Amino acid sequence: MENNTLDNNFGNAQGAVALPNSTAVLVLGILSLVMCFCYGIIGLILGIIGLSMAGKDLQRYKMNPNAYTISSYNNLKAGRVCSIIGIILSGLYFIIIIIYLIAVGSMISMGSLGGF
Repeated sequence: MENNTLDNNFGNAQGAVALPNSTAVLVLGILSLVMCFCYGIIGLILGIIGLSMAGKDLQRYKMNPNAYTISSYNNLKAGRVCSIIGIILSGLYFIIIIIYLIAVGSMISMGSLGGF
């Protein structure tokens, strides 16, 4: 009986399962970081998907924390942070690409690129 009480205090009660999307959120967060330099679009999409999945699982965990394992909750938090960072980096890179394309387009339209 004492062992069961000890397990409940740490959230590792018998029968605890992993959060359904914790691994997927972690993978999407890491991929959003890796893909943020692919013109920003892919990383932005993956980060937004990962962040929305993390929000759903975070609500699940807050409703019943003893039903889920701590390791899956830690994976969820890490994936959420990676998704946020991936969204920020992808958004900045996408803005830089847009500014670059506007600058090149205005140079071409003014005829200052010579050979074009």
